[in-house]
Amino acid sequence: MNEPPMKDLFDRPRRGKDSYSAKDIEVLEGLEPVRRRPGMYIGGTDERAMHHLAAEVLDNAMDEAVAGHASRIEIELKPGNELKISDNGRGIPIDPHPKFKTKSALEVIMTTLHAGGKFSSKAYETSGGLHGVGVSVVNALSETLSVEVARDRELWCQRYARGKPRGKLKKTGSAPNRRGTTVVFKPDPQIFGEAAGFQPARLYRMARSKAYLFRGVEIRWSCAKALIVGKDDTPSDEVLHFPGGLADYLAATIGDSATVTPEAFAGQAKLPDRPGSVEWALHWPAEAEPFLNSYCNTIPTSEGGSHEAGLRAAITKGLKAYGELTGNRKAGRITGDDALGAAAAMLSVFIPEPQFSGQTKEKLSTPEAARWVETLVRDHFDHWLSGDPDRATRLLDWAVEKAEERRRRKEEREVNRKSATRKVRLPGKLADCSRSAADGTELFIVEGDSAGGSAKQARHRETQAVLPLRGKILNVASAGSDKLAGNQELSDLLQALGCATRARYREQDLRYDKIIIMTDADVDGAHIAALLMTFFFQELPDLVRNGHLYLAQPPLYRLSQGGKTAYARDDEHRQQLLESEFSGRGKVEVSRFKGLGEMRPAQLRETAMDPAQRMLLRVVLPDDKGKTSKRVEALMGRKAERRYQFIQENARFVTDIDL
Repeated sequence: MNEPPMKDLFDRPRRGKDSYSAKDIEVLEGLEPVRRRPGMYIGGTDERAMHHLAAEVLDNAMDEAVAGHASRIEIELKPGNELKISDNGRGIPIDPHPKFKTKSALEVIMTTLHAGGKFSSKAYETSGGLHGVGVSVVNALSETLSVEVARDRELWCQRYARGKPRGKLKKTGSAPNRRGTTVVFKPDPQIFGEAAGFQPARLYRMARSKAYLFRGVEIRWSCAKALIVGKDDTPSDEVLHFPGGLADYLAATIGDSATVTPEAFAGQAKLPDRPGSVEWALHWPAEAEPFLNSYCNTIPTSEGGSHEAGLRAAITKGLKAYGELTGNRKAGRITGDDALGAAAAMLSVFIPEPQFSGQTKEKLSTPEAARWVETLVRDHFDHWLSGDPDRATRLLDWAVEKAEERRRRKEEREVNRKSATRKVRLPGKLADCSRSAADGTELFIVEGDSAGGSAKQARHRETQAVLPLRGKILNVASAGSDKLAGNQELSDLLQALGCATRARYREQDLRYDKIIIMTDADVDGAHIAALLMTFFFQELPDLVRNGHLYLAQPPLYRLSQGGKTAYARDDEHRQQLLESEFSGRGKVEVSRFKGLGEMRPAQLRETAMDPAQRMLLRVVLPDDKGKTSKRVEALMGRKAERRYQFIQENARFVTDIDL
């Protein structure tokens, strides 16, 4: 195959279609770059990008309000995809610009990139406009745009089409009782498509969030009723004003949902050495969906940034310090994800000259913001915790539980990762069944190697698996997640079951149909069974709820007379058999099994493992609104005084004690 010869880089260029000279260099002037490459300025040309135009104009009005020059903003969505935003601020300057003497300051702002009053602190101490795309980009990407300015008791107006003035700034009358700026624009269908249109619900949420972010402003929302269609419940008219700020938003969002603490942690503070402030509101819902919404100078920072890092550090360090103060050593394990990962939080900062990552201002990158937020929030959080010890203890215990749950997930991921790399990773002591499907299979959990040896010989190899445990297992109700994660017996059991614990339990991953606890028929065996049931209740409640957990009923006694043999579960059953099954002629041999290991495999199969002859007790979870949880905590938990109280209250009912 003949390939064309490579061109020599040092050959003299020839004139023609491949030539590249100075005339090929384009110089784009004015707003032409915006129309050529809109994605560079607003992140695309989709619906989200189009709504960014509305946010830019609204942010300018909000900057006037935050600076103390406006108290009211009006937003009106009209038919034909036309949006009107006005404020009662100072109004855009209309006098000739010193650098462009033939143009008004208004025209310079509307037609020149990087023109505005927010590059220094002279006009605005805090604003969201330093790294924004500016109203000039809105003008460039609008089919039509008009600006009306009421200033010094006079009314001025100028109209534009796709970024270009349709005439000079004109005085249209007097305005003795009015001031401020009104912008009316329609996004260009050539940029966003003919079908594109503002969504009333999205604009309403935007307006509502701005009203929450600055409690000193009143936002008047209106929308043509014809634009609200289907299941959209957006109001056509509403006055938005929230004196409580972010705390009002949090209360409205959470509603009546249960929370870890009865009160939210909310407040605001001014920066100590410069203009600006920080406002926050946090709650920890028990079940509702968590969220963290942050803002800088009323601009939503959906990708977070340095201010969120400061909030995370303040809450995490505050909880750790309180845990150290109260002697809770587990508090040292708390991370930012434990403290804020399940919280409902709002954070708003007003800072001078903010730095954002990207033109769309979705992430705050001002390094000092982390320190400012952490210092102010931490001081108030420490006082909030110490002001109500009961509330603080509830929150700390909740965060510690989140930390332990995170650690359990990590351990389970490690087990799953190892299982994936080793195909099927099962405990060495497990004698697995040969059937691959879970239906009809059984896992017998037995006590010790001796009992395990007998059970392995007595089992039906196709459907019955045996896992011997070494002695009494860990009491999970009184042990921490570190001990649970480090317990080899429970780790082996979880690997044999194949399913995760708690909220990550997956029914389809369970390797067996029945999980059967088979322990000795004495007090020690009953204790081991109680420990195992506590483990399943706390770590695998859905397994129990779905009817997979059973208790075997092995015999305690063997009765024989001549060629007749029977087995008794306990003393009462033994007496019943002596009276009903054996005649008075001849001596009845009664022997007590010291354990399952003493039973011959044939005896164990006949009495406890053969589905045709055995008796199983299924463990169920009653729907008793938490009574079972309280009882398990009282009998198996950390506090011995609860068990002592239970014994005192119920000792009179005991008729037979096995010592």
